[in-house]
Amino acid sequence: MVSWVTDLVASGVAYETSDGVYLSVATVPDYGLLKSGQSLDAMRAGARVEVNEEKGSARDFALWKKVKPGEPSWPSPWGPGRPGWHTECVVMALDLLGDGFDLHGGGQDLAFPHHENERAQAVAAGREFARRWAHNGFVVVGGEKMSKSLGNFTTLTDLLAAHDPRAYRLLVLQSHYRAPLEVTGSSLAHASATLRGLDDFVRRAAGLPEVDTDRAAVEAFRAAMDDDLSTPAVVALLSDLRRQANVHLDEGEPEAAAPLAAAVREIAGAVGLTLGPAGDEEVPDDVHGLVARRDQARSDRDFAAADALRDQIVGMGWVVEDTPSGTKVHQ
Repeated sequence: MVSWVTDLVASGVAYETSDGVYLSVATVPDYGLLKSGQSLDAMRAGARVEVNEEKGSARDFALWKKVKPGEPSWPSPWGPGRPGWHTECVVMALDLLGDGFDLHGGGQDLAFPHHENERAQAVAAGREFARRWAHNGFVVVGGEKMSKSLGNFTTLTDLLAAHDPRAYRLLVLQSHYRAPLEVTGSSLAHASATLRGLDDFVRRAAGLPEVDTDRAAVEAFRAAMDDDLSTPAVVALLSDLRRQANVHLDEGEPEAAAPLAAAVREIAGAVGLTLGPAGDEEVPDDVHGLVARRDQARSDRDFAAADALRDQIVGMGWVVEDTPSGTKVHQ
């Protein structure tokens, strides 16, 4: 970081004052590129700007801060001090990821001044910084940003101890990454219900023949992801494919359902969503025996016996589903 700031000073884009070293933003012709529709005046009003008459411009920001009493410090050509926040990040990013790395992310509140000031330093140094930016919306509860200061936060560890981790992943996918993400008991319950429907479908389709994925579905998935990572459209696509396939199964058309079921599995896998039982529950031998007897009864068209066996299995705490390959049970 000291070397980085030294080079910026030597190239004439940064200068020293009595309290630190500053970057001259006038040397960055497209400064404000990440302002997201805000005026620079509006952004400055929301940023922490210290008055310093030695600065060439109020927008110039600190690359190195000279030490104040009680602060940690490191030696530098400008005396003991510490690097600015923006300097730490740009140096780490370029050192670890190299020039022109693919994606830089963060919350919407970081776009300015933090990310803009990272990028400005790289531009001033003649380096290529991030090729793409993705600024995500806040996690909110009751319309308010989740934060420690408000006391309305839940740790991810606690959340995953109380809910299926896949339900939280699905909740995230249901919200566009730039939109607020509402994390409440109600929103998680809704995601859990959607997940159960997808799980039930995958179980029902387990006996379908192995076929190629429906290509139109895959193209629809690609189009949604190319549209600024529109994961809500992907979740809607999964639900629509499930509905279509279930109609085919209800009408005794497994050949038509199979490509759609394959698309559900492939698309869900592409967004990291594992569907169906998490490793198939261990089914006891006595339940296996009842399942085999029920399948035989259905084959013999003894539906009264098949219904009685279903009731017996359900009474033992198992969910019974009819699939193209026979009776399936899960808890």
